[in-house]
Amino acid sequence: MEQYSILGRIGEGAHGIVFKAKHIETGETVALKKVALRRLEDGIPNQALREIKALQEIEDNQHVVKLKDVFPHGTGFVLVFDFMLSDLSEVIRNSQRPLTPAQVKGYMMMLLKGVAFLHHNNIMHRDLKPANLLISSSGHLKIADFGLARLFSEQGERLYSHQVATRWYRAPELLYGARKYDEGVDLWAVGCIFGELLNSSPLFPGENDIEQLCCVLRLLGTPTQESWPEMLELPDYNKITFKENPAVPLEDIVPDTCPQAIHLLQKFLVYPSNQRCSAGQALLHPYFFSSPLPAHHSELPIPQRGGRPPRQRLQAPPTDFSVDLPLHNSVVHPALLRGHASCL
Repeated sequence: MEQYSILGRIGEGAHGIVFKAKHIETGETVALKKVALRRLEDGIPNQALREIKALQEIEDNQHVVKLKDVFPHGTGFVLVFDFMLSDLSEVIRNSQRPLTPAQVKGYMMMLLKGVAFLHHNNIMHRDLKPANLLISSSGHLKIADFGLARLFSEQGERLYSHQVATRWYRAPELLYGARKYDEGVDLWAVGCIFGELLNSSPLFPGENDIEQLCCVLRLLGTPTQESWPEMLELPDYNKITFKENPAVPLEDIVPDTCPQAIHLLQKFLVYPSNQRCSAGQALLHPYFFSSPLPAHHSELPIPQRGGRPPRQRLQAPPTDFSVDLPLHNSVVHPALLRGHASCL
């Protein structure tokens, strides 16, 4: 730690405190995640090990946060990351006005590129949500917090915990106790994030697991054996019953949204995991090739931590000169320059 100067505290997660720091020799600003061990005999927490392993095994990607270093400190250890100014939840929560369609497309394109990269490397993130999508001062979005990440295989025979993903972004198969699942849990979360960007509020804000399932079924309709055959095999399917609800049209859930955005959202929010649109397929959807085109990262709001609204990027001031104006309206009158003539 002697090589870093702590500049302030960024936040605190389930397994560590994150600080903003500067490398004393290079002057580089970084984020330090300090993970303390409760008892030395317990060793390093599994979630921290997963995060280190996942980040060390994948190559650099512009849409995945970079792990720069790991070193022991006291009774724990420190992870060193690129410093990121804020996260997508701050942008959504503190925007003074809704994001424009072009800005939503810009964020979604960066998210999908990062998810496609992870899935290509057989990594399930299992906790995608706006708070884990970090935003740099230049507007770049990067996926972070790999504490719940897992490698998956094509066979899908491995058993996993269903107690993953933050509740509002948890796929319905997880809510029904699934132990066998795939990267489709990430794609459901992508759909939830997409809806939140469009609506400026979460789609399924349940206060507990049962209410979470109610929120999903209330909007998307009660699934049937025909629409979701795998549902019958889920561990908790028979433990609770819900009254039958018809699906609410997505146009009513995310009003004032273009048909192509509705169509893409619908491809993520489907009950059977194997029918959800992959991140790679989504990037080829007509939504991203229609007007307005996705905003460049330099056109996105600059987020600020601590509840302050995002700063809008400075626009060039309008020019005083125009070919449409009469010449005498576009030039400086000589009388105004007389007091400055001695300076020329």
